[in-house]
Amino acid sequence: MGGRNWELIGAPNARDLGGLVTVDGRRVRPGRLIRTPALGRLTDEDLPVLAKLGPTCVLDLRDHTEIAVAPADRLTGEPRVVHLPVHDPDHPVFTYVSAVLLGHDLDAYAELARQGTAGAMADIYRWFVAGEAARANFGAAVRLAAQPENLPLVYHCSAGKDRTGWLTVILLSALGVDEAAIRAEYLRNNELTDSLRAVLIEAMRRRRPTMDVDAVLPVLEVRPEYLDAGYQEVRLRHGSFDGYLRNGLGLTDDVLTALRAQLLE
Repeated sequence: MGGRNWELIGAPNARDLGGLVTVDGRRVRPGRLIRTPALGRLTDEDLPVLAKLGPTCVLDLRDHTEIAVAPADRLTGEPRVVHLPVHDPDHPVFTYVSAVLLGHDLDAYAELARQGTAGAMADIYRWFVAGEAARANFGAAVRLAAQPENLPLVYHCSAGKDRTGWLTVILLSALGVDEAAIRAEYLRNNELTDSLRAVLIEAMRRRRPTMDVDAVLPVLEVRPEYLDAGYQEVRLRHGSFDGYLRNGLGLTDDVLTALRAQLLE
């Protein structure tokens, strides 16, 4: 199984990847890799939980424009904070997700809603694989995780489900976790954020009774077709996930060996 939930009130989908099993029977070390949403909504009660985890490094995948309009991350101790933005300024889904989470006016996104946010989300996963900036910073993120001085590593984007989710797919694939287990871990986001999603939708309905829920839900969930879009782009461009790791992300044998040495029991 693996994937212990850290029970952070302000980050309900935060979880430890420890315990997930690789195809050769090894396990991901607990307390080494923790995926979260942005940490600006952590409560006072959450801070001792985070302190117990004791992250040495916090990796933020958001662009500076997203960070500027969001509550500042609440951290404990003095972790090193690294920014490796995975952001396409030409794609409105990135700012749409932030606008939904922050309760901003969605009028500017009417065209996106008309075209279909589910399709736009799948396009983003293809860009995760194909985009030059995405490849550069996802590759840098893996190299960060392979260095013992950065562990325990907490990594996040805004909602902690798409960029964070795809980086988790990359890390677990590089560690040798089975694709079915990776998919199950990815889809856990929906059950962990069910209550939060309901609160967000209700708040939006109060502000705008005519809101189209079907346009908003795709950016609040993860869906199998999003992951499938990423995997399809990997196969199209690189033939296999190993080819993507090596040729798309520029990861060498040394980096992959170091990653496994640090993160597998």
